[in-house]
Amino acid sequence: MKINLASVARAAPLIALLSAACVSQSAYQQQGQQLEEARAEAAAQQAQIAKMQQEQKWVRAGDLLFPEGGYQLGPDAQAALGQYFPRLQNLQNAKVVVYGYTDNQPVGPALQRAGVANNIDLSARRAANVVAYFRSQGINPDILSAKGFGETHPVASNDTPQGRAQNRRIEIVLEGPGA
Repeated sequence: MKINLASVARAAPLIALLSAACVSQSAYQQQGQQLEEARAEAAAQQAQIAKMQQEQKWVRAGDLLFPEGGYQLGPDAQAALGQYFPRLQNLQNAKVVVYGYTDNQPVGPALQRAGVANNIDLSARRAANVVAYFRSQGINPDILSAKGFGETHPVASNDTPQGRAQNRRIEIVLEGPGA
């Protein structure tokens, strides 16, 4: 058998490429194990982040803070919100966002006469009143903001009185590096 050196010379780069592309079974398994470890670590980090975020969010029942169909804070509501002052007073670099939510029932005629057009407006006024109260109690106004979501983002069904009560809520969320 006669070997053509020119053919071997042309095939050498192909053989080298194929040899380099081959990975041993143990190396492949090791890479697979490293990938699984990285995925597990990422999942653990996500769980830790979710836990930290949960600890930075306080939910208050809107029915305990506001009169039915209203948005003004009463004395009982102010006392209930007072529990958050120790945590909020020392914040400087964080943002505190007060989110307001309602159930899906339309606003009544009394609210409409007061200029409340819909549930978004009602939830925004409730959240703004919580923020105004925090400011009046000496919480840094630069870190406070309010946002109303109305009937969006329900946490329960609006088909029952209990579900609607759960959806009427205020969420106080600490965001940012100083939270």
